[in-house]
Amino acid sequence: MSGVYRRVLDDIAGVFMFVEYKIEQRGPGVVDYSVVLIVEVDGRLETVRVYEGAHGENELHRHTREGGKQAAEVFDRGTLVEGMRAAIEKIERDHEAIIEAWSQR
Repeated sequence: MSGVYRRVLDDIAGVFMFVEYKIEQRGPGVVDYSVVLIVEVDGRLETVRVYEGAHGENELHRHTREGGKQAAEVFDRGTLVEGMRAAIEKIERDHEAIIEAWSQR
């Protein structure tokens, strides 16, 4: 089973969170996910940060305006579902500060 959804975090500033996940019913639960913070800049959608579980670990990729996607860092040592929840909470709580730091790079 898979799921995808988009949440508007700031309609005026054009800030969105995209969440995609895959669940195995007869297994460990969440087997993969991505949580992406996106901001609209000059009519283009720009990726600011990606949290994902593609390699079986909870990783984050910072993005910079000039250098794009940076190397992965493990951000949570829990299960993939715990990491997915932590990523969603982090983006909901801190998206303004994350975008501010991104815009400075």
